Amino acid sequence: MKLKEVKEILSAQVIVEGSEELELLSGCGADLMSDVLAFSKENTVLLTGLTNPQVIRTAEMTDLSLIIFVRGKQPPVETIELAKDRGIPLMSTDKPLYQACGLLYSAGLRAEKLAKLE
Repeated sequence: MKLKEVKEILSAQVIVEGSEELELLSGCGADLMSDVLAFSKENTVLLTGLTNPQVIRTAEMTDLSLIIFVRGKQPPVETIELAKDRGIPLMSTDKPLYQACGLLYSAGLRAEKLAKLE
């Protein structure tokens, strides 16, 4: 799924631009960055309610391709500047996390394949 399709599906506002042709292969909804660190992979969109700079640092470490803030949340300037510096696109949607994930899943964006924890 292309970045521009995600924007349309979620009626999202662009905060930090990214290539509209960026191909996203999977999605993840999480507010615990430890979960994101444990399971995320490249070409994944992260949907979260967290807006602090740690979200950008986590995305950079796991090669996430896009961050979408849910419930209409807007990140602070520090988060926006860090995303611009790291080349990570940001969006915001008024939709809650559960609905936003469901809409993307229904449109064909699949969940990450998670390894079983022993």
